[in-house]
Amino acid sequence: MSQTATISSTRRELPPLMRLTDTAATRLRYLYATAHAGELLRISVSTKGCSGKAYDMEFVTQSGEGDEVVKDHGLTLLVDRKATLFLIGTQMDYRETDLEEGFVFINPNEKGRCGCGESFHV
Repeated sequence: MSQTATISSTRRELPPLMRLTDTAATRLRYLYATAHAGELLRISVSTKGCSGKAYDMEFVTQSGEGDEVVKDHGLTLLVDRKATLFLIGTQMDYRETDLEEGFVFINPNEKGRCGCGESFHV
């Protein structure tokens, strides 16, 4: 007589791959309507910097084979499939200060950043 292991069918739901803050959505909507009309923002993670990884962003005219499509706030952006494990649960924000402005990432997977803030490690 053989015994069969029972596998639970309940799965824990994964957090969204990425989310946009209201501020990031407003800025991205503006970019899509003006200088980057007809393009999509593509986010990837590359190996560089003091800590090993860096966020890369570029506007593209179409998604690539290895892109995940993210929809939030009625907007679409692309994430390189190779970057998904580094970005699960990340929130993209847009911040303006007296000295700089731009998109920033609040990533729960980060274990630290380099001193200049340009790269991170997981």
